[in-house]
Amino acid sequence: MSHATIEVEPLNPQIGAEIRGVDLSRPLGNEAVQAIHEALLRHLVIFFRDQDIDLEQQKAFGRRFGKLHIHPTAPFAPGHPEVLVVKADESSKAVAGNRWHTDVSCDVEPPMGSILHMRELPPSGGDTMFANMYAAYEALSGPMQAFLSGLKAWHEAEHVLGGTLGQKRHDGGREYPRALHPIVRTHPETGRKCLYVNSGFTTRIEGLGEKESRAILDMLFDHVRTPEFQCRFRWRQKSLAFWDNRSTQHYACWDYFPHSRLGYRVTICGSRPV
Repeated sequence: MSHATIEVEPLNPQIGAEIRGVDLSRPLGNEAVQAIHEALLRHLVIFFRDQDIDLEQQKAFGRRFGKLHIHPTAPFAPGHPEVLVVKADESSKAVAGNRWHTDVSCDVEPPMGSILHMRELPPSGGDTMFANMYAAYEALSGPMQAFLSGLKAWHEAEHVLGGTLGQKRHDGGREYPRALHPIVRTHPETGRKCLYVNSGFTTRIEGLGEKESRAILDMLFDHVRTPEFQCRFRWRQKSLAFWDNRSTQHYACWDYFPHSRLGYRVTICGSRPV
């Protein structure tokens, strides 16, 4: 696919593409934004190399696709509440994203997408894996698809954000986000069905017994890890990734301890899953 100077090279047939011919430090025209949006919907996660941008430019790029989300608990860059700091170093006891998840699915209206710009990297390691949730749903048997289609599951934050990561709510409130979402959601733009449970935030299936819920969720979490649904992105300094939270999951590999890794993420608001 090409649009003017924009080139899109798929990583594999299932998920992921690298975008060339775009300088995100400069304002983008409507046609370029439309081409990037189409590439995102088609490939689910898109990657840009050698993007020398500051936080204001990153936020401006994100705003071309919607209102920016403010994370309820994660640390943000000073003076930029819309910019989440993604950092790990020799003092880290745990890191965000080190399990399969979709960002902040515990919100009633989870984010549409996320844009991560990498500033510092370890000598090796620190890749991010992405998985296609259309493919995950479509690979299930017909009877399992039918069974899941009428079910909803709880997505909760406290055990992850308040427990493992020890993050406190910015507003001082004591409650962390939680929401009930369909296990199979319909993408609001493509109309395709995708699996919408993740091992990061999904805790139980509404209406099932505890053992039943655990068995079904464990099966689905294992299913999501199928290699054929995935791509793996090897970061370089100033690389940028833009993924669709509605149709993907991702996993940040923490295989570089005690080295440092630093990036900044802006997240785009979404809608209630249906």
